[in-house]
Amino acid sequence: MRHFRHVRHGVREKQRLFAYSGAFMRIIIDRREQTPLPFPDGILTETGSLYTGDYSILGLETLFSVERKSLDDLAQSVTRERERFERELHRLRGFRFKRLLIIGTPSDLAEGRYYSKANPKAVQASVAAFECRYDIPVVFAPDQAAGGRQVALWAHYFAREILKTTDSFRTAMEVS
Repeated sequence: MRHFRHVRHGVREKQRLFAYSGAFMRIIIDRREQTPLPFPDGILTETGSLYTGDYSILGLETLFSVERKSLDDLAQSVTRERERFERELHRLRGFRFKRLLIIGTPSDLAEGRYYSKANPKAVQASVAAFECRYDIPVVFAPDQAAGGRQVALWAHYFAREILKTTDSFRTAMEVS
């Protein structure tokens, strides 16, 4: 017969275990990010060195990564800096949660509203190919503020799921 023991996790332990509420979660912004996204009030951020990507979650840096590109950056990344960008996308393949966040709209991209002579259809084709080749979802945000809200939302729900599975795993281990 198994004895079930109820285990309560205190607030401090949950903070340490990637506490997901906006009051405790910290988004890491890569130190090389030149124009960081503005995050909603209550979202804590800090600057750090990330293996790949521009944004992650403190404590989950090996699981969660978001690469942000403005339309200008994207056009340059698929032309002159293509090899470097593809290496970065290749590194993202190992992350459980990964996204390529493009600041701009699909219509801005289609109409070539970026500072580059790159053909808009070629840039669109490269983005579609990268999405398939590197298994990385591409998401557009119309502006920086919307991009910050989106990253904060992804981080919140991803950290919450990790916390749930961690709590479930601990409970199962303590029961057996």
